[in-house]
This record gives sequence, C-alpha cells and structure tokens, in this order.
Amino acid sequence: MKQFKTITSTYIPLPIENVDTDQIIPARFLKATTREGFGENLFADWRYDEAGNPKQEFILNDSTYQGEILVAGKNFGSGSSREHAAWAVADYGFRVVISSFFADIFQNNALNNGILPVVVSPDFLNKLFRASKENPKHTLTVNLEKQTVCLDSSGCTEVFAINPYKKQCLLQGMDDIDLLLLNQSKIETYEKVRPWSY
Repeated sequence: MKQFKTITSTYIPLPIENVDTDQIIPARFLKATTREGFGENLFADWRYDEAGNPKQEFILNDSTYQGEILVAGKNFGSGSSREHAAWAVADYGFRVVISSFFADIFQNNALNNGILPVVVSPDFLNKLFRASKENPKHTLTVNLEKQTVCLDSSGCTEVFAINPYKKQCLLQGMDDIDLLLLNQSKIETYEKVRPWSY
C-alpha cells in the first residue's frame, strides 16, 4: 500500500444517502479473485446504461468533477460485507472517502485496503456539497497525522477520529500482514519461550 500522510485534491460529490455495497460494485462483477479491474465497474448501474454507454448525468461521467477524494452521503457502504466494494473504490483511484456515517464492515475493509474513511459532522458534510456545487475546483486537504480535513477555500476544518493502529498502518503504508511480517522475529522468539498448554 502507498504511505498516507497528507492529500490535497479536488473532490467528487455523491450526495446520496444509504449507498450499499451492491450499488458500489454490483454482485455480477464479483467473479474475479484479484483486486485489479474493479474500478471500471464502480457504481456500474449508475454509470452505464443497459448498452454499456456512460450516463452523462452521473457524477463520475462528468469531467468537471475529478480528484482522489469521494464525498458521499450518510451511511456509505451499508449492506453485504463484500470487500470488493473497497477494492472498487481504491481501484478507481480514491484515497479518501468522506461521509457523516460509514457501515462498520465497509469502514474496516477500506482501512485494510489503503483507503481513509473520514467521518465528519452532517453540517460539515453539507458545506462540502455546497462548496462543490458553487465551484468544482474547490480542494480539500486531508492530514492523517493531525487527523484533520480542511476545505481550503474557506479554511473550515474538522477533526476526525481513527483507530490508532490503523492510523499507523496507513502512515507506514502497511497492512496487517506487512506488520505481522515486520514483527516475525519477535513472534518467533515469543513462541520459543511460551509455555504451551493443550
């Protein structure tokens, strides 16, 4: 995974509440076992018509809006626990998803795949939606070390919470397996002296 410290980027607004994992990546695309290629089918039923042509009214098909940050409505990632939803978000190129509430399983899957899910207040979320409508070129700065997200045009800033262990994983660009391997020698030493009981 890439190390995550500070990202400044324009952002894509998706002011839709209760976006579930089947909307993020429909079940028919879950046949693959590797993480690559899911981004092209992110929000597939909203992005494409039955013939596979892009729907011009959908935000991801509007070149006016671009960036590494997705700003979504309340309750993002609900529904089934498919990790493929996080794979699709990451493969599309998003490093951060901002919402006022995330489903727990999606939130953990996101963190495990190098995506930072940022929970903000409903008021701050609405400010971001209004700002993007006024000017799609507005940028956000997300600072993981300070745990802040800032609307750069106004300086309006909000602090967000994150599990300290997952924060360190993102800062170091490591997942759970990477950290386990990093401590392999300590684990082996412990196993040699640990009293076994069955």
